[in-house]
Amino acid sequence: MKKVCTLAAAALALSACAPAGGGASTEQTAGGVRKEITFLTFETPNLGPEIWDAQIKRVTDKHPDITVKKLVAPSAGERNSYAKQLLASGQLPDVMAAIAPGGFAESGQLAPWDDAELAAYEFPKVNPLRGKIYQLPYNTQPTPLIYYNKKLFADAGISTPPKTWAALLEASAKLKAKGINPFVVGGGGKDAFAAGYLWIALVGTDVYSKQPDFLVKRRAGTVRFTDPDFQKATAKFVDLVRKGYVDKAGLSRDYPSTEKAFVEGKGAMYPMGSWFAASADATKPSFDVGVFPLPTDDGAKPIVPAYTGGGPIVNAKAKNLDAAKRFALEFNQNQANNDETVKSDAAIIAIKGYTPPTMGPVYDATLQVYKDALEAGGVVNAFTVETGDDSLLPGVSDKVFALAQDIIAGKKDAAQVTKELDAEWVKAGGR
Repeated sequence: MKKVCTLAAAALALSACAPAGGGASTEQTAGGVRKEITFLTFETPNLGPEIWDAQIKRVTDKHPDITVKKLVAPSAGERNSYAKQLLASGQLPDVMAAIAPGGFAESGQLAPWDDAELAAYEFPKVNPLRGKIYQLPYNTQPTPLIYYNKKLFADAGISTPPKTWAALLEASAKLKAKGINPFVVGGGGKDAFAAGYLWIALVGTDVYSKQPDFLVKRRAGTVRFTDPDFQKATAKFVDLVRKGYVDKAGLSRDYPSTEKAFVEGKGAMYPMGSWFAASADATKPSFDVGVFPLPTDDGAKPIVPAYTGGGPIVNAKAKNLDAAKRFALEFNQNQANNDETVKSDAAIIAIKGYTPPTMGPVYDATLQVYKDALEAGGVVNAFTVETGDDSLLPGVSDKVFALAQDIIAGKKDAAQVTKELDAEWVKAGGR
């Protein structure tokens, strides 16, 4: 594993990990000109250093004129803020994996993708910023779904996943009555984002299902977070906590510890992104894992928050811009790379003609939930995950996660939280 920079030693690490100008260089060798690029990655329990290294090697084997200096963000949750630190120090990497382009593209830091470069993608025009696409839209991730412990459901007398909000509350009450924690959540330490998944799902069912352009309207100042639909979604989250259905111990768990708690049977339901399917299939728990979308009030159709994107963004000022773009495109479209990403991170690849490898039952069930919602017209944006003109203003997502922690801790109600969120929006430069 190559050197990983840490926030704690930022002043030294920035200079040690990435030379000025992104660290790119051009070297004349006996075999011709070799072009170096810097590539910012991140690591999770599913995406370890060995996976990134293997995927990088497949690209450089195909493009031997490109050499890659890999950089690693301190954590998956800090990758966006870390990229901003590198920009501020004049060291923005040439290629960055799964970094939200907002805040970079508007200031001319990123190279856009043209129609020819996007021709292979199923949804080539998602997440535009001022009419241009800056992030390759190669991967769809439902964020979140509700994974559940079938044994604990059966122990509580629950035979099928709930399909309405009332049925979910009834199931949660049955679980609690049996001494079973209904929801396992996270949000501790550097992984504050894990506290927000129930809220994200509720914004999908109660806000985006009715107003898919809610954040576009919020940017225009025609809606507020204190409006009835958003208040309702937030109040449902608060209600789950007040009823004792959300495990407050999650506030001390980082992301890996949260997954471990669910896998060890410390709760019946686990709101998490589709990538959990890879872990559940690779290391099967002692129980069968099922999956369902968070129910709506009437259960008329499944609503699945999802994000399509996740591909690399490219520094417009990269010294070897052509090499950076060729690397990013091949990294995303390489069949073996995508197969590995499916196996390791349960990706739903949004590239035309792509067929995933044979996978396990949790991945297959996850994919089916997504397909059912897609067919029903129930796929909506995932709140906080958007990266286009309909995204949160820079820095506001961190406030969302902090407020989610406050809700789980029982410190704030829906009115307080939504009022604070509106104030944070104005503070970030919004109306």
